[in-house]
Amino acid sequence: MNAARRTDDGAATPPRTLLEVRDLHASRGGRSVLRGFSLSVDAGERLAVLGPNGSGKSTLLRAIAGLDPVDAGVIRADATRADATHAGENHADATRAGKVGLVLQQGALFPHLSVLANTTLALRVAARMAPAAAERAARDALALVAIDRLDAMPHELSGGQQQRVAIARALALAPRVLLLDEPTAALDPDATREVGRALVALSATGIATVFVTHDLGFAEAFATRTITLG
Repeated sequence: MNAARRTDDGAATPPRTLLEVRDLHASRGGRSVLRGFSLSVDAGERLAVLGPNGSGKSTLLRAIAGLDPVDAGVIRADATRADATHAGENHADATRAGKVGLVLQQGALFPHLSVLANTTLALRVAARMAPAAAERAARDALALVAIDRLDAMPHELSGGQQQRVAIARALALAPRVLLLDEPTAALDPDATREVGRALVALSATGIATVFVTHDLGFAEAFATRTITLG
């Protein structure tokens, strides 16, 4: 694994670690994918995870999000400890509590729901918020990613706008760590820059972002640090 660090402004402030992965082991299809992998991500960091297909990038995200069990290791999300071998239980609870948010590839918005309805859905169903509170949280999250077309349907939005709505949907649950799987896949250069600028804006709020990408230019432009798997 190769790593490089840089900061946006060079400010010397004590870092606060929001995500720690220690000695993570994972196998897929009988093949070892992650072998003793360790990582820490601080508040405000934008970490790009690079590497060829099959190197374990998406496996890493899904393990952190609590979607897939792994063989061994420890994950700490905003000081919440979870034995990764029980990802389907303990760590999933931490994720649902709002520690970690996940944005899937190409956003996956519900095509029959408006921007606002897409963003409030998880708040009303998973977080069981009252409609008025859910709408306030959704509007705040959409404002963070500069989306103001709240009544628009997904097909009326550009690719970059759709991806930013997907990011807002995850942000509405107030995670401290945001995971993104190929956030610029199939986007044109302008839309890619839109997403990058949204991630930079989120850094200013203290959110730690980890994104998997094959787009080296995007990583160079918008990541504060990169790692390469495989």
